[in-house]
Amino acid sequence: MNGDTYRFATEKDAATILEFIKALAQYEKMSDDVVATEELLRCELFEKKHAEVLFATEEGKEVGFALFFHNFSTFLGRSGIYLEDLYVLPEYRGKGYGKGLIKHLAQLAIERGCGRLEWSCLDWNRPSIDFYLSLGAAQMNGWTTYRLTGDTFRDVANR
Repeated sequence: MNGDTYRFATEKDAATILEFIKALAQYEKMSDDVVATEELLRCELFEKKHAEVLFATEEGKEVGFALFFHNFSTFLGRSGIYLEDLYVLPEYRGKGYGKGLIKHLAQLAIERGCGRLEWSCLDWNRPSIDFYLSLGAAQMNGWTTYRLTGDTFRDVANR
């Protein structure tokens, strides 16, 4: 990891962010679900500031990314950081970039006075599950994620 750094994305990184999103979607067998565009990312990330992106770089090349945003815990009475996406290019895995991104997010959460850092992982993604457990992350048994999208999302909004 000589020459590696971590940096926040800027508006000029929209194309690179989209490339990482598409690579992650391909890995997760969800490529057909990606409708994000560079324009949407520029608006949501840099104009509206709804989320942030941290890159891991090696010798100036982006080799991994973490897309995250703040959430809120009513029980803690404090915000937290929710890690939406973490992805390291396959040829750079095993070099500590994933761990470095998580470490930087944990440090950022502490600096911002957050009470926790959390994320979800697909239940079939054993390599990622093992990685998260190796960091000491606790699996949230007993919780199920729910989601409204598409027509159902609109139907509920219009009831």
